[in-house]
Amino acid sequence: MQAGRTGYNLHMSDLASSLSRQLLVALPTLDDPNFSRTVTLICQHDEHGAMGIVVNRASEYSVGELFAQIHIEGGSAELLAQPVLAGGPVHAERGFVLHDGDRQWDSSVRLPGGLALTTSRDVLEAMARGEGPTRALVALGCAGWSAGQLEQEVTENSWIIAPLDEDLLFHLPLEQRWQAAAGLVGVNLMNMTHYSGHA
Repeated sequence: MQAGRTGYNLHMSDLASSLSRQLLVALPTLDDPNFSRTVTLICQHDEHGAMGIVVNRASEYSVGELFAQIHIEGGSAELLAQPVLAGGPVHAERGFVLHDGDRQWDSSVRLPGGLALTTSRDVLEAMARGEGPTRALVALGCAGWSAGQLEQEVTENSWIIAPLDEDLLFHLPLEQRWQAAAGLVGVNLMNMTHYSGHA
C-alpha cells in the first residue's frame, strides 16, 4: 500500500464542466458492489470521462495504519484514528487527499469552489506535523468513467445528482451520508422501491 507520488493523471484543464464538484448518489437499483449505496464526489468531468472519490465507505485502514505503512511519523490522536476511505476501485493502492485550503502541494488540483484533490505525499507529511489542511479526507483509490459512460448511467437512473455540502463531506458520519446526500435534493431513499436495475 502506498500513497502515490504521481497518482491519477490529474492534468485537468476543463475542470469546471457540468458534474464537477457534484455528488453522485447511488440509487437503490444500482447493484454494482463497488458503488451500491455510495456517495461519490465528482472531481473531474469532461468529454474524456469522469473521475471521483467515494466519500461514504471506509477502507480497512485508519490514517494511523496508513502512515505506518508509508513510514510517516506523527499526527494527532484524532487524525490517526480517522478511517481511510475506500475511494473507488481504480488505482486502489494510491492515496488521494480531498481537502480545503489555498496551499499548493506537489501534485494538487483545485476543484471549483475552493476544495482541492492532492495525490502527493507532502500533504500527508504536513498533516502529520499538524501543518496540513484544516479539513481533509484521505482515500485509497478513486472511481473512473470513460467518455460518455457516466452520462449513460445517469440516464439509466443509476444515480441522482446532488450539490456538494461540505458539512456532509467533512463532518457527517459515513453511515449517514448516503441518505443525507439524497435529502439535499428532496429524495428519501428509504421510500424508494428496490428492484434490480442497471449497474
